[in-house]
Amino acid sequence: MSEAVRTPQVIIDDAEIFAAHEGGKLSVELKSPLDTQRALSIAYTPGVAQVSRAIATDHTLAAKYTWANRLVAVISDGTAVLGLGDIGPAASLPVMEGKSALFKTFGGLDSIPIVLDTKDPDEIVETVIRLRPTFGAVNLEDISAPRCFEVERRLIEALDCPVMHDDQHGTAIVVLAALLGATKVLERDMHTLKLVIAGAGAAGVACANILLAAGVRDVIVLDSKGIVHSGRDDMNPFKVELAGRTNPRGLTGGLAQALDGADVFMGLSAGLVPEELIATMAPGGIVFAMSNPDPEIHPDVARRHAAVVATGRSDFPNQINNVLAFPGVFRGALDAGARRITERMKVAAAEAIFSVVGDDLAVDHIVPSALDPRVGPAVAAAVAAASED
Repeated sequence: MSEAVRTPQVIIDDAEIFAAHEGGKLSVELKSPLDTQRALSIAYTPGVAQVSRAIATDHTLAAKYTWANRLVAVISDGTAVLGLGDIGPAASLPVMEGKSALFKTFGGLDSIPIVLDTKDPDEIVETVIRLRPTFGAVNLEDISAPRCFEVERRLIEALDCPVMHDDQHGTAIVVLAALLGATKVLERDMHTLKLVIAGAGAAGVACANILLAAGVRDVIVLDSKGIVHSGRDDMNPFKVELAGRTNPRGLTGGLAQALDGADVFMGLSAGLVPEELIATMAPGGIVFAMSNPDPEIHPDVARRHAAVVATGRSDFPNQINNVLAFPGVFRGALDAGARRITERMKVAAAEAIFSVVGDDLAVDHIVPSALDPRVGPAVAAAVAAASED
């Protein structure tokens, strides 16, 4: 076996979880100690004044003499946290702290978790714009749809640095990588699959977009009211637009109609899926039950009917986890000095993730482990290269 890291099923009790989070998961560390009067005079007064004067004269020097150019702001309003929903900014902070820990571990990037006590897109956008001198990139996190689409779009337009809503694009990147792996190991043609996405929120829409761009032709998306199709009059403008690009067979109804004979099920809705509906899928199917912390269907149950099963959890094989994507994506974008994270960069990231699996490809190993040290550098290199094309 090569360097690939397999993730075994692990059992963690509540006491260990809460103990690990007590006092938070982050701290600020110095690059050099302040253990002498000389060191103190250099790091703070009077020495720091010289650096501040230089930056006041030439603002571009901030990139060299502060951490802002390499600092990622992890920003959330706590309205769509994991599979927990709208739990508010305070309850979302442990997740944002975890995100920052992942940035450091897998991307070598410093980041700051910032939770905002507002759901108003105007206030979110204005706050982030005013904070721009503090950071070099923005990772939007756990902001509910459809507001997340507007917030991301407006910040991309307003800021001169990389901005990405990870729930959308990080998820989509890893989903594409996982589908590349699943179809490869099953010797299936990805372009001919009948694919069902349960969930028309941020992640569902982004996954549909990247899969359509990758050449999957038959994509059906469902929201809480059923299949998204052009005949419905109860959809927001984002879903109306999506309906025009999906569901080529014109299906109506709900999950039962969508899954009948489908090749792939992707769960991004936090809703439970009965085993009997998974059983109606085509033989040799693929199930990605990605809701966290509770998958739409237990993977052991899904394996009774599907050839490849993946979840969003770290304690089952085939974890479809954004940590495979976002640290390398932001690292690559910042390394390249990119002002935008483009579709080309996202596809390059997915292909890089898939490439790491190599000869270890198997039905229980369609994507690398989140702990595989090769992933972050591979994604960063691919993203940086794609930014130069």
